[in-house]
Amino acid sequence: MKKVYLETFGCQMNVSDSERVAAKLAADGFEITPNEAAADVVLINTCSVREKAEHKLYTRVGQIRNSEREKSGNKQIVGVLGCVAQLEGETLFEGRNEIDFVLGTKAVGRVSQAIEQVFAGQKNYFDLGDREDNYDWSVGEAQRHSPYIAFVPIIEGCNKFCTYCIVPFSRGREKSLPASEIIRQVLNLRRQGVKEIHLIGQNVNSYRPKTDSGLENFHGATAFSRLLRAVAATGIERIKFNTSFPRDFHPDIVDALDENENLCNWVHLPVQSGSNNILRAMRRGHTIESYLEKIDKIKSASRKLSLTTDIIVGFPNETDEDFFDTLKMADYCKFDSAFIFKYSPRPGTPAYSMIDNILARNKTERFLELEKLIKSNQRSIFQSYLDKTVKVLVEKISSKNKAELSGHTTCQKVVNFKGSNKLLGKIIEIKITQAKTNTLYGEICDHYVS
Repeated sequence: MKKVYLETFGCQMNVSDSERVAAKLAADGFEITPNEAAADVVLINTCSVREKAEHKLYTRVGQIRNSEREKSGNKQIVGVLGCVAQLEGETLFEGRNEIDFVLGTKAVGRVSQAIEQVFAGQKNYFDLGDREDNYDWSVGEAQRHSPYIAFVPIIEGCNKFCTYCIVPFSRGREKSLPASEIIRQVLNLRRQGVKEIHLIGQNVNSYRPKTDSGLENFHGATAFSRLLRAVAATGIERIKFNTSFPRDFHPDIVDALDENENLCNWVHLPVQSGSNNILRAMRRGHTIESYLEKIDKIKSASRKLSLTTDIIVGFPNETDEDFFDTLKMADYCKFDSAFIFKYSPRPGTPAYSMIDNILARNKTERFLELEKLIKSNQRSIFQSYLDKTVKVLVEKISSKNKAELSGHTTCQKVVNFKGSNKLLGKIIEIKITQAKTNTLYGEICDHYVS
C-alpha cells in the first residue's frame, strides 16, 4: 500500500478539495499519512491568491528534494495540485526535474490515475481537464478536517473578474451544484453526527442551479435564499456560508437568517474598499452606498449578526482621500473582524498592467491605521460578550493551552475554556469571563445543550 502525504495551502475550497482527494485515494487503496518522511507520494495543493505563489511552491518542492530521505536515494513522487497547477500547467516542469505531475483544479478526481502513471514511468504527467460528470463531492468522516464540521461546496468558479483577482482564471466560470445533491449531502452528514456545515464557494450567494429540483417547496427571492431555507429544513444544527459577494447579496438572505435559528448569525461580506473610485478600478460591480444599504439590512436583523469582511489597501492610484473613505466605511460598519491585505500585483490579472504606484511604506502606514481602527471596534464588540452566555461547538483541545478546550460560537467567535475531553463534539453553553484580541474565554454553565 503506497503512502501519501497531502499538504494544503489557501482557502476553504482548497481544504475541501484536499478532503476529496484524500477520500479518492483511500477508496483506491492508498494510505494517507501525516508523516511526510514516510510517504511514497507528496501532494501539494496550492493557492495562487497571494503574491509569489509559484516561487513559494518551488521553495517547498526544494525542501522535499533536499530532505534526508531523498539524500539517501529513496525518492518520493511529488505532485502539484490546485490553483498554481491550473494556471502554470506544463511550465512547472520547465528547467527542473523536481515535480513529477501536475493536476488542475478540476482534475483532482483523477489523482490516483496520475500517481499510477508516474509509478509506471511516465514523465511530466499533467492533467488540466474538466471535472468528471459523475464527480463525487461527498467526503467520509476519516478524511474531513473535523469530525464535527463539514464543508459542502455549492458553487465553484467565479464570473466577476475583479481586476486584482486571479480566481476566475484558476477556478474557471461559476458552476452551481444541483440543490438536490447538496441536500442529500447535508442529510448524510447529519446522519454521520456532523453538527455544523459550511456552504462554501468563491461567491456562495451567486448560486444559480440549472433547475429548481430540490428547491420547489421553499420560498425566497433568489435561488441562494431558497437553498438556505431548504438546508435549514434538514434539521442540521448549524449552517454557515462563506464567501458572499456584495452585488449578489439580496436582503432576503437576512430574512432567511431571521426565520431559521440553525442558519448561523454570521455574514462575511468582502467590501475591499470604501472608495467608489477604487471600487470602479477594481471592477467590483457595487458602490459604497449600495454596500452600506446591505450593511443596514444586516444590522436591522432581529438577532445580532456578526459581520466580517476583506479590505485591500494601496490599490493603484488610491489617494489619501480614497483611503479616508475606507476608514469612514469601516467605522460605520464596525466589523467584528476584517482580513486586511496590502495590494500586490498578480500576473495574469487586469490590474497587473496598472502601475503599482503606491509606495510600500504608504501601504504599510495605511494597513496599520486601518488595522488600528478595526481592532478598536473589535475590542468593543468582544467586550460586549462579557458575562453573556453563548453556545459553543466544542471542536478540539486548544493549541495554546492543552488544559483548555476550544470551539466556535454561531457567530464565528473562538471560545476557549476548561473542560473534559468528553465534551468534544457537543454544543454547550459557556459564560464569557474574559475577552482578548481574537478569542473569548469562559466557564461551562451548569446546564448545557448537548
